[in-house]
Amino acid sequence: MANAAGKPKLYGCETPRIYTPERRELTRETSKGFECIDFAEQVLDIPLFPWQKWLLIHALELNEDGSFRFRTVVLLVARQNGKSTLMQVLTLWRMYMDAAKLTIGTAQNLDIAEEVWRGAVELAEGVPELKDEIERIDKTNGKKALELSSGERYKVQAANRRGGRGLSADLVVLDELREHSSWDAWAAISKTTMARFFAQVWAVSNAGDASSIVLRFLRNMAHMSLGNPDGLEDVVMPDLDEGDEADADSTGLFEWSMAPGMSMWDRHGWAQSNPSMGHVPSLEKAIAAAVKGEPEGLVRTEVFCQWLDTTADGPFPPGRWEKGADREDMIVGKFAFCVDVSWDRTTAHIGVAGFNADGVLRVQVVASRSGTAWVGPWFDSPPEGQTVARKSNPDLVGVTLQKNGAPVSSLLPELEAIDGLNVIPWEGSDLSRWTGMFYDRVRGNEMDDDGEPIKPEDVEPDISHPGQPLLNVAAATALAKPSGDAFFWDRGKSPNDVAPLVAVTGAAGCFLVHGTVPEKVSKYETQDLLVL
Repeated sequence: MANAAGKPKLYGCETPRIYTPERRELTRETSKGFECIDFAEQVLDIPLFPWQKWLLIHALELNEDGSFRFRTVVLLVARQNGKSTLMQVLTLWRMYMDAAKLTIGTAQNLDIAEEVWRGAVELAEGVPELKDEIERIDKTNGKKALELSSGERYKVQAANRRGGRGLSADLVVLDELREHSSWDAWAAISKTTMARFFAQVWAVSNAGDASSIVLRFLRNMAHMSLGNPDGLEDVVMPDLDEGDEADADSTGLFEWSMAPGMSMWDRHGWAQSNPSMGHVPSLEKAIAAAVKGEPEGLVRTEVFCQWLDTTADGPFPPGRWEKGADREDMIVGKFAFCVDVSWDRTTAHIGVAGFNADGVLRVQVVASRSGTAWVGPWFDSPPEGQTVARKSNPDLVGVTLQKNGAPVSSLLPELEAIDGLNVIPWEGSDLSRWTGMFYDRVRGNEMDDDGEPIKPEDVEPDISHPGQPLLNVAAATALAKPSGDAFFWDRGKSPNDVAPLVAVTGAAGCFLVHGTVPEKVSKYETQDLLVL
């Protein structure tokens, strides 16, 4: 079959570009996906697309004991490819045919979860045999629920730290997981399945950005277990409660996305990320219109399911922070530390700054842990494999932290009491001055030697960093707090923990101000003088 231009019709890829492979041949005995497909097509009268069938067969793979192989299913696919319909089919099948006692649907925006719930209710009411089994439908805003006469329930929960607590679910669907910028909702809702033998959590989304904390972690861990096919940066483990870590053996990743480095006009990339293309007549035209008329970053994320390392409204010029990433670079000679604590006091971070071998400012987070009790002992102890305590390193210029008005300020007396540790309080006008110095380094020189402006994409930052995820997220989402005509980073209003950025900002300012001052030499030592 050909399109209007006479070219062969291009269909979306049935198989995801990256996925967790099956352990054994998938048949009706080894996967419940076949049953779910039968329910969709024979009961609901919904013809599924090839990719949806493929996914159900693989995601509902069974262990030898009959439980689902995957406790967590991560589905990544571009928007408008049928994710919501698939979740409605899955939910109704589990309720009606698989006796799942409780299904919880949630999304960061409650309206999205309620819309999926509403579609599932309409499907059930449209089939007489299913409608007869409905006991109750609660359409109260914020409390929507579908209950069958046999006791199965499907309810909608808010995606917050209280959502789902006290419940025990067999199926949890977290829609638009890219919008989860903290672990609060995940910790509350996903743990409702821990006591259920046949439970699954489905994390469904298109690609995220630097603020997509939960989805980025799940995806990166799955990529690492598959040999890191896209060459992702090292994953930094978040501070989670015991049992919160993603178990790679029980997490299935199914990612339909355009491969890194492909042109936006490469239709094979369109097929990789849009598996419904060719089956939905208007989809290919809609993709072409988006590529032609919308910003590239938006198109790559929403249409091609590619990840961005920044957010759209970060504090630095687009792409500038990313250009400074260098995993192999290191500090040579003198350096300075800065301590900062998240606005809710849950996590403390220590940043370091110094020059690399080329005289470029190098910053990174060297320690990040829960609480604050560990900070003092960290300075009073030697690094692994060494015998000299960090406080005694002759190249250490000093340790700084905000003196007043910040969560970290309570640590100042403790650090000042450490014998031999040179503590330099960060206060007053230096708060905004050092922040401005750091910002200018990231921004780089936007004029050439002749005073002519340089194209934004050609500007190089005057800073180096290792591209740590927790620092990337902070740098991509930090909000600025005005201070007179200047600014510094706002811990409380920034959407993510900005303390890692504050830590490297303070370390950079401390080093640039106190570590690079030329040594004062008496003129009596350098030249002969006539003494009258």
